[in-house]
Amino acid sequence: EIARVDGSHAATVAAGNSLGIGPLYYFGSEEQKQRYLPKLCSGEALWGFGLTEPDAGSDAANSKTTAVLDGDEWVINGSKIFITNASTDITSGVTALCRTGTRDDGRPELSCILIETGTSGFETREMHGKLMWRASNTSELYFDDCRVPKENMLGPRGDGFYQMMQTLDGGRLSIGSMGLGGAQGCLDLALKYSKERSQFGKPISHFQVNAFKLADMAMEVECARLILYKACWLRDQKKPFSKEAAMAKLHCSEVMYRCANHAVQLHGGYGLMKEYDVERFYRDQKLLEIGEGTSEVQRIVISRLIGAL
Repeated sequence: EIARVDGSHAATVAAGNSLGIGPLYYFGSEEQKQRYLPKLCSGEALWGFGLTEPDAGSDAANSKTTAVLDGDEWVINGSKIFITNASTDITSGVTALCRTGTRDDGRPELSCILIETGTSGFETREMHGKLMWRASNTSELYFDDCRVPKENMLGPRGDGFYQMMQTLDGGRLSIGSMGLGGAQGCLDLALKYSKERSQFGKPISHFQVNAFKLADMAMEVECARLILYKACWLRDQKKPFSKEAAMAKLHCSEVMYRCANHAVQLHGGYGLMKEYDVERFYRDQKLLEIGEGTSEVQRIVISRLIGAL
């Protein structure tokens, strides 16, 4: 419902829930939950999820950020990029995926570590000049011999990849929801404008070519709603939902692309002007095909889960 009006605010809420609260709620110790969750759940604070790196986007398991245990402290070095909610005035910390060693099979041992805002050696820099979500906070994170207590490990050591995948499954539902909400918003605006705008003596919605665009948008929105709701239902029932989450994220984001494109087209020249909301919807949509796993990655995930790869 928030994305139906504005993607930036929806992103702030969605990331705060799925990427900020989620890992702490599902994998945190009782002490960690009591320390951080009350303010996060009340909305008094935000928390970032440090996963993406300059050289590790889709290949998130290839994290270069390291955490070395030195006595009773983890010493963290590295950087993260494109992290939502990490440098706001109410951000209280981030969860960072770090390389904490090497597994027996030679692959990196990945673990999640909690770093509070203000910790020595931890710096955040807000990123500007974005195409989309301009009211949403996006940041770079830098760790330079950043020391945190060993108790800041989230869950068992070496469980970081599992925690990351579980978190992304939930996050895909959030992105799917934003795609559905944005598509519905585009339909709302396009239908309203088409009924009010007259050309050749009648509303432009009365022209078959435009009416068919609106009909296609309405059909796609309802199909997207069903696939998203099924994925959410499966999660509520504690049933496997990874495949459906990837499908919902992929389909809803692409439905919003098509609806935003139709909405701008129906607005004509006005659809390219900032005072018309469809211009913002058109820009905001692109992130949904990239964030929380690109459309290409979603197709890989689906292919694997149906046994094609």
